[in-house]
Amino acid sequence: MIAIGSRKRNQPAPPRVVFEALGEPDGDPYGPWLKLLDDEQRPNVVRSQAPSILVWSSLWTKRPDAVVEFALAPSADGGTALRWTLYVEEPIPADPFVGHMRKRLNELINANLRFTFGE
Repeated sequence: MIAIGSRKRNQPAPPRVVFEALGEPDGDPYGPWLKLLDDEQRPNVVRSQAPSILVWSSLWTKRPDAVVEFALAPSADGGTALRWTLYVEEPIPADPFVGHMRKRLNELINANLRFTFGE
């Protein structure tokens, strides 16, 4: 698999809380953050090693081979240093779709998920 995108940002919640939120994105009825578009599907957890690694199946119906790996580590402020990395099989999608995939992950993780933790 080839990495086609990655981003690291801090989340305000501790690793175990972020890990649980990624593993059960519909778990909080007051703060559902995984709001999917028409070309997306709910991912499944395909691999996990609590509380530091979690891998999702593809969000995109057009690229069922894609996977998203999350690496979680404690941050100095008591939160979580969270890195997502997007992998696909060859052939690599065209640049506009790669950009769309990266943007969506950034929106879902570094905006929607972060906002559920009060930021």
